[in-house]
Amino acid sequence: MGAPGPRGALRGEKNLEKITTDHPHGVGASAARPDGILKVRGEFAYSSDLWAEDMLWGMALRAPHARARIRSVDISAALAVPGVHAVLTHEDVPGRKTYGLEIEDQPALAVDQVRYHGEPVAIVAADHPETARRAVAAIAVDYEVLEPICTEEQALDPGRYGYVHTPAEYRGKAAGNVLHRQRVVSGGGVTDAVRARADVVVRGEYRVGMQDQAFLGPESGLAVPAEDGGVDLYVATQWLHVDRRQMAPVLGLPEELVRISLAGVGGAFGGREDLSMQIHACLLAQRTGRPVKVVYGREESFFGHVHRHPATLRYEHGATRDGRLVYVEARIVLDGGAYASSSPAVVGNAASLGVGPYVVPHVSMEALALYTNNPPCGAMRGFGAVQACFAYESQLDRLAAALDMDPVELRQRNAVSEGSSLPTGQRIDSPAPVAELLRRVKALPLPPAAGPDVRELPGALSNSTHGEGVVRGVGYAVGIKNVGFSEGFDDYSTARVRLEVIGGEPVAMVHTAAAEVGQGGVTVHGQIARTELGVERVTIHPADTGVGSAGSTSASRQTYMTGGAVRLTCEAVRAALFAKGRARYGWTQDDLSLAGGKVVSAADGVLAGVADLLGEECIEETRVYRHRPTQPLHPETGQGFGHVQYSFCAHRAVVDVDVELGLVRVVELAAAQDVGRAVNPSAVVGQIHGGSVQGLGLAVMEEIQVSAGKVRNPSFTDYLIPTILDTPPQPVDVLELADPHAPYGLRGAGEAPTLSSTPAVVSAIRAATGLALDRVPVRPEHLTVQPPPTG
Repeated sequence: MGAPGPRGALRGEKNLEKITTDHPHGVGASAARPDGILKVRGEFAYSSDLWAEDMLWGMALRAPHARARIRSVDISAALAVPGVHAVLTHEDVPGRKTYGLEIEDQPALAVDQVRYHGEPVAIVAADHPETARRAVAAIAVDYEVLEPICTEEQALDPGRYGYVHTPAEYRGKAAGNVLHRQRVVSGGGVTDAVRARADVVVRGEYRVGMQDQAFLGPESGLAVPAEDGGVDLYVATQWLHVDRRQMAPVLGLPEELVRISLAGVGGAFGGREDLSMQIHACLLAQRTGRPVKVVYGREESFFGHVHRHPATLRYEHGATRDGRLVYVEARIVLDGGAYASSSPAVVGNAASLGVGPYVVPHVSMEALALYTNNPPCGAMRGFGAVQACFAYESQLDRLAAALDMDPVELRQRNAVSEGSSLPTGQRIDSPAPVAELLRRVKALPLPPAAGPDVRELPGALSNSTHGEGVVRGVGYAVGIKNVGFSEGFDDYSTARVRLEVIGGEPVAMVHTAAAEVGQGGVTVHGQIARTELGVERVTIHPADTGVGSAGSTSASRQTYMTGGAVRLTCEAVRAALFAKGRARYGWTQDDLSLAGGKVVSAADGVLAGVADLLGEECIEETRVYRHRPTQPLHPETGQGFGHVQYSFCAHRAVVDVDVELGLVRVVELAAAQDVGRAVNPSAVVGQIHGGSVQGLGLAVMEEIQVSAGKVRNPSFTDYLIPTILDTPPQPVDVLELADPHAPYGLRGAGEAPTLSSTPAVVSAIRAATGLALDRVPVRPEHLTVQPPPTG
């Protein structure tokens, strides 16, 4: 495990804010997670552990076809199964039939057709999960199977292949099967005159496979009908309030009667940002009048949530002989699958970040998402920037080779810095140490060559090699990722903080709706409260819709946004406490602070104990925090202040490749990242490690195999994710260059490592093999180097 590196004299370092106190468990300390021991011991209660008296089990019937009309649904045999309490179809939905994060295009239960393999058609409530399975199997659906629209060619030719959604259903949100399109044009675009200025031109077409979030805790939750006609839902999710916003109209209820509490989450990575079982469990609870629990199995989980968009990316880079970029022209096509989910925002990220962290005078970029009959795709860690990063970093490697230039030097020569303008016209107004990150990661010591232990070789744990045909390679990459919601979205978070005396000690209670999905928000909120209020004891209230929205736990935004809300609210509590002291004791000092449960004056020392000042009273405040506003990008030029903040990470990968067997061992994956301020240093390093390994998985093993719209590998037997045996040592160098616009100067840290780790690993494999490798994941058949013919 790494640790933050030493601070240098980089510009922006001086902007680090002075922390209110030096609390040993406050901001800047590696405070322990309150849920950590329980999780390590296997004692933590996840959503799948929920239980209620008289509980029923819910289950869905899912379509076996990628595209089909529904002629009829016969539920009579299912209703006749003993122990079955309800069988529902779309005809039983009491409110609106459809929902959606950005476009309400997805039916709660299929109406007259199915648009992807695994779409839910009917739901069952029974007294035992096996009874529910038998009932689901007894439902008879008459399908008219249609040819699915699965490829870019098919989607862009609706006259020949048809529409995933009929034109009347688009309601002005899309054109044909193009779900969303965003162009970015800067410097007048890429013209023939611009091309003529380039001495060297490289072109490439790249493909990124469909990656799954692969969280270990499958979708699950418990819906409980309430006496007031509403419903209480306990669920693993990423955004309580947006779940409620989508659910209430479908359930035919006002939002205040849909109450959601966060249950234990076993990982998310974007896959819980959309609804899965929430509406189904509530519909069944409404119908039966009993609690209904739904728990997906692993196979159903693959069908029940969105995935990372597979992509085709076509790039052309032009540069001068000395390695200065002249232009980038690119087209990014993302497969959005059957429903919109968050595809429009993913397209915006791919387009606006599509040239990478580089100064490029002329850009013509187009990104689009297509409706297809493939599985729906949406949010996953990196959110559109991952696909683009693989392409533009692969292009930089090609360009370095064409120029016979060191690939790190080429990147540093073109790197953005504070004050640089991006292709959207937005100026970077906080530290952007891209060149420094590359320098630092390159300067780290290289790992030693593989020793005599055969277990250190690719594939050697299966005794498949003894070192013959093994070649080492080193590769580099760097990425840029936005932080927070963008393009004019009203991004805010709410916090409620109460300060009271319990057992003679001052105690702070922090209440937000922020979903703790493993990232450590519950730890950070406690650290902030300890820092701002000078108390030791902090209670984190369970997240629920009883407090205002905290937004989604995504976009690397929660420490920034909800952390900012907690800080703002603590400041209000502190001000109210000081006002109480001034009113009671006549304090006139303006240098008051809180430390060790005392009110302290810098000049006069301790003035009073917080517990004595509060007595039996409490102070409770609620505040809403917003970051500075962003703007929608112009639809044709992409110009606008689209993102509130950017994060940067660089990677160096070292790999050993058995070129005869096509096997890869990632020997080391080093990273350097600017995090603005490490609120919890050990958690920051953990985020960098985790994001890096997810990128490693995309590089060499992770892909949902989809054929003619059907998922072929919905299990962890066939969908491979890195294990501890695939995870190499990961040295980490953390920079803390404060963003002057952010709370404590911090910068979202969770996603950036996922971008650059993938192209760094592939770059290292290219260096070892000499192969072009324009697709991820890289599979063994892509790597075997055939010997030249003899004779």
